[in-house]
Amino acid sequence: MTRHATGDGVARGYLIDRSVASAIEARVGDRFDVRRSGPDPKASALSGGNLQKFVVGREIDRSPGILVVNQPTWGVDAGAARTIRQALVDLARAGAAVLMISQDLDEIFEISDRIAVLSGGRLSPAYPVETMTADRIGMLMGGVHHEHDGMEPGEHPQEARHAS
Repeated sequence: MTRHATGDGVARGYLIDRSVASAIEARVGDRFDVRRSGPDPKASALSGGNLQKFVVGREIDRSPGILVVNQPTWGVDAGAARTIRQALVDLARAGAAVLMISQDLDEIFEISDRIAVLSGGRLSPAYPVETMTADRIGMLMGGVHHEHDGMEPGEHPQEARHAS
């Protein structure tokens, strides 16, 4: 459950520095509350939720400039979901670009600063989260994009109604 070729000293050539790998595993495990049956468990020994926490935590621990996550809190308990969501927000606040793909609207509204919807193979413009509602996302999911409803990207739905 290590990462290699990431420039953090885990792999040197074809050898893994077990002390560096163990330090990363311990740090991620502690920060994301990964429940392990013992030291250095195999990935197959973790429950689905604990494996999810470890994988997301391992990637966030790298402090990447760009992170793409798909369903980051799928299968984890509410406490772990809060930890993962806060870590994603903190990563973005530190300057990273975080692209999250999720079907959980609460998660989308909690983490995002802009929302775009993919529908019928077409990506909508990215709208500021404060201008979005669940109904508006539903319209975008149905394929109603700003070209059809008179709304411009970043425009609040009520502003569009008053302009007409």
